[in-house]
Amino acid sequence: MPPTSEILTAERILEATEEVLRRHGPAKATVVDVARALGVSHGSVYRHFRTKAALREAVTKRWLDRTSERLAGIVTAEDRDPEQRLRDWLAALFAAKRHKAGDDPELFATYTVLVEELGGVVREHIADLTGQLTRIVAAGMETGAFRVTDPAAAARAVFQATGRFHDPCYAREWTAAGVDEEFTAVVDLLVRGLRG
Repeated sequence: MPPTSEILTAERILEATEEVLRRHGPAKATVVDVARALGVSHGSVYRHFRTKAALREAVTKRWLDRTSERLAGIVTAEDRDPEQRLRDWLAALFAAKRHKAGDDPELFATYTVLVEELGGVVREHIADLTGQLTRIVAAGMETGAFRVTDPAAAARAVFQATGRFHDPCYAREWTAAGVDEEFTAVVDLLVRGLRG
């Protein structure tokens, strides 16, 4: 067992949980496994996360939040016009999802299972992402670059139209030949539509 000299924090527990999920998968990973990895009793883990479900929800939210946080910087990048921010944001979302699926396939598969179990966490994540898109579209309306009447509706439409490039159910297609060209074609079409 690892030494327990470090203070047990929620962040340390989430990091250990991620490693346990990577090793065992969601069906076999237990709170006892997480506690063992940390060198503490499972009761210590439960002091931070009341249930196994709460721990799984927190680790999934943390995983999804990494993407949201990365994208948030693009929303506020004032050195780029709204159209470029939109293109960059969509490209960064696609790259982040593709990176997660390709670089750590075991953990990606685990999170895909967890995400299906945790509808509320997913709804919050999608609401955050479409909120970011709404801000970009609204900025485009203000500058006259985009001619839409409802930025939130337009943002939801853009998000849904690009689902093939960020929805985990399409992950197997993300490395297919020509997928980058298909992504660019979809984004170009959407941008033309927003311009009116």
